[in-house]
Amino acid sequence: MATRRRVAAFDFDGTLSKRDTLIPFLIEAAGRRRFTTVTSRLGALGLLGKVPLTDRDHMKELMIRELLGGRDEPVLREHGERYARQVLATKMNDSVVSRLKEHRDSGHEVVLVSASLVYYLDPIARILGVDAVIAVEPTVIDGVLDGTLTHPNVRAEQKSIRLSEWLDQSDGSDTAKKSDTGKRTVELWAYGNSSGDHELLEQADHAFWLGSERKRPDNVTQFTSETPIR
Repeated sequence: MATRRRVAAFDFDGTLSKRDTLIPFLIEAAGRRRFTTVTSRLGALGLLGKVPLTDRDHMKELMIRELLGGRDEPVLREHGERYARQVLATKMNDSVVSRLKEHRDSGHEVVLVSASLVYYLDPIARILGVDAVIAVEPTVIDGVLDGTLTHPNVRAEQKSIRLSEWLDQSDGSDTAKKSDTGKRTVELWAYGNSSGDHELLEQADHAFWLGSERKRPDNVTQFTSETPIR
């Protein structure tokens, strides 16, 4: 009989953190002048219909290509280490961090599933004792970012797809899949706050919402500091 895995998956921006963390990191890594120049140019191209401003995934790829393409990855890793300490000191949602620690202390596996960058999520995960990070990862060739991403943006259905892949790949006994009786052998908790988390929450046995109450999906529990794990 397969051992039942217990896994807690957390979105980051607006869930574990109080607000967006990607744009401040891009400004810090690229410099405010460069960031302003790139975003202004992309905005102008959008008004001319040459780039799809409403396609969030495509726009993120363009921004990362323009702002980080050609950069040395070790330098960005250093930026990420410094930025991670800033985020942990000033931008975290304490009640959700406490819930993460509760999962960890209960022996559950904990994973971040986020559309933010691995450069600062990796050190945050290390400090918080998180088992894995599924996040935006630029392609690196010979230590330099080539301006593309190794996977599609980790948002919406990609969150569910990437988490399922991780569950399969991280379990040698294959307990992430259904048993012969058809019963799931993973018990999954998920935490999110936006439309980009809906598919992740639908995948979970226990789903918790940190966004606006009026936007809460059906069958998802509104999270408060008093909300029990079950």
